[in-house]
Amino acid sequence: MARPLRIDFSHGWYHVTARGLERRTIFKDDPDRAHFLELVGAATERFGVVIHAYVLMDNHYHLVVETPAANLSQAMQWVNVSYSVWFNRRRGRVGPLFQGRFKAVVVEVAAYAVELSRYVHLNPVRVKRLGLAKATQQRQQAGLGTAVPAAEVVRERVHRLRGYRWSSYRAYVGSERGQEWLVTARVLELLGGGTGPVDRAKYRAFVEAAAREGLAESPWERLTAGLVLGGYQFVEQMRELAQGNAQQQPALRALQRRCGIAEVVRCVEGMKGERWTSFCDRHGDWGRDVVLLLGRQLCGMKLRELAELAGMQNEATIALAVQRVAARAEKDAGLRTQIAAAKRQLLNVKT
Repeated sequence: MARPLRIDFSHGWYHVTARGLERRTIFKDDPDRAHFLELVGAATERFGVVIHAYVLMDNHYHLVVETPAANLSQAMQWVNVSYSVWFNRRRGRVGPLFQGRFKAVVVEVAAYAVELSRYVHLNPVRVKRLGLAKATQQRQQAGLGTAVPAAEVVRERVHRLRGYRWSSYRAYVGSERGQEWLVTARVLELLGGGTGPVDRAKYRAFVEAAAREGLAESPWERLTAGLVLGGYQFVEQMRELAQGNAQQQPALRALQRRCGIAEVVRCVEGMKGERWTSFCDRHGDWGRDVVLLLGRQLCGMKLRELAELAGMQNEATIALAVQRVAARAEKDAGLRTQIAAAKRQLLNVKT
């Protein structure tokens, strides 16, 4: 198995996650969770990393990590190995605990850190029972389900979010002091304020609005090469920093092959046999929606940029179009084949 591509640089921000082997439980009780957080705290001293947000779920965890010393791999390997040894010794088991190596996405701080922290903090309520599971939200955004949740479901979402102990959310909103090593100030400042009660209330409103209404989209829809969350210029910078063997690491090949929206438009024009100007404002047209989808996935364009491309005013309409065509492709083999062919052409993938 090829090693995951890592992009290391001083003061880089990363979304780090690791899952249990075969999605098995890695935190069976509160002592497990408490010990893992002790190790994370120890890593901030041993390796100098900064933790901006976290959440522990039963079979995985999420951390938002900053690396002043460009040493993410050393820090996270130490945490995961130390926890695995402790967990196995405590329960008399042997073998790996985590499913492979940890995953890390490098994040453009100014553009996405606040949104990423919200995504991390919403994990305890992003479950099927509360109507916020990934599949449920995709159906709703594609117009295939009920968008308005019942009042009791909304109350339960907010109650669970506010009461979940194994997340940095309570520290962010001032409900508890939080871990000594946790840094909340930077994200709160990026939201447009300081760290006082008014600023924390603003952050709570920002997160809980999404808990009540459901997120319009996931930040991961804007990933480049499954590795970088950021705008065009940021991706260009990360491409220059990326180190590795392109033959062995698909993420590096994908990062190197980023295409422009003009290429996407020309490709879809060829598939449809029509000019973009003839179908760009045609509601429900699969070609228009595929251009928008590929603009997100391959070009890393923002909703605002795609709205301008399609001559629309409403960014929510763009998000809905992207979700709709993705859901349609899951059921329509012909459309799925066309999208895959477009990606191969645009990324020049040899099959």
